[in-house]
Amino acid sequence: MVQRRLTGNQARRGTPTAALLVAVFLSTLLATAARPATDLPEVTARGSLRVLVVLDLPRPEFFSTDATRPGFDREIVEGFANLHRLKLDVITLPSFDDLIPALLAGKGDVIVGGYRDSADRRRSIGFTTEVFPNRMVIVTIKPHRVVRTVEELRQERVGTTRGTALIEALKVAGLPQENLDDEVPLGAYPQALHSGRITAAAWSVERALPAQREDPTIQLGMYIGEPGSLAFGVRKEDSQLLSALNVYIENTRKAGTWNRLVVKYFGQNALEILHAAASK
Repeated sequence: MVQRRLTGNQARRGTPTAALLVAVFLSTLLATAARPATDLPEVTARGSLRVLVVLDLPRPEFFSTDATRPGFDREIVEGFANLHRLKLDVITLPSFDDLIPALLAGKGDVIVGGYRDSADRRRSIGFTTEVFPNRMVIVTIKPHRVVRTVEELRQERVGTTRGTALIEALKVAGLPQENLDDEVPLGAYPQALHSGRITAAAWSVERALPAQREDPTIQLGMYIGEPGSLAFGVRKEDSQLLSALNVYIENTRKAGTWNRLVVKYFGQNALEILHAAASK
């Protein structure tokens, strides 16, 4: 058998040196260490589920730091974590605009806390099945009338918050621009109604329900816009985590846990109101 002996240059070009092999190994090791753990197997191996949330302190019905009343979303995601023997690691962020960038950067595994599923957000991330229904409702206070029709709505001075989905829903309903006050701070609708600044407000039903429990003068009227959903957000590639969350959410409904939590956090009449909001 004829053997070929490589020249020095050929050896350098064709045979990796020990230093080169070490460099490649270290580079691969560092890249693997820098990559955030994703999807359910990696989350399970880590032993913790990292949830990203914006704490809405005035309205803690969805997520709270109060152990005696942790919130609707928190009870669901804690149940999921307990089922998979995971520690719940809560990461709070200052604004909703920070949630998707943090998720995509691998700083958390799931977005929770009354987070709205939208076409715009779906361009970047995936969403679970519906956790809670979402709909815009017209709110007034007694003794003002309950607004039940588009014609009545167009006669009101309606308050809402600039930059929200409520604005578009009011435009579609045909509310005259001069009847719109879009500078009411988010969540300050009851105060604006009581002061007479506005005669009606466009609010999300999941926010209006607990406000009504605190202030019985608040009246819920007609719904505007299309029915929507609040859900948990995950990275699109985390298909196993998404599937497991979907199974758990569906099981909370079958077991009656979902109904119990709705009544606990949103009142005895909440189930009937939410059913109407999702169907009209």
